[in-house]
Amino acid sequence: MSESNTKITEEDVRHVAKLSRLRLSDDEIHHFTDQLESVLGYISKLNELDVEGVEPMAHAMDMSNVLREDAEKAGIPTADALRNAPAQDDGFFEVPKVLGEGSGA
Repeated sequence: MSESNTKITEEDVRHVAKLSRLRLSDDEIHHFTDQLESVLGYISKLNELDVEGVEPMAHAMDMSNVLREDAEKAGIPTADALRNAPAQDDGFFEVPKVLGEGSGA
């Protein structure tokens, strides 16, 4: 693909489309070329910013996880869990088979 500071060409877009196995019309190629050029223009503007001394962050706001103790507690009784089940078998949910012979599962 094109080096930075080089204009995105329709040939670049055709190459990426081929790698992605996408069939694009000439109109789509032209449209995506313009869009990608615009995106790279914005990125180029961001590269002009002085970020010296700016600490990398994952989120714009100061956030931290609130964790609780992992404590064991009683679960829902089996009868309650199965109460609205459309089908059950010997204390378990019964579901239709979704994978057949030769499915690779």
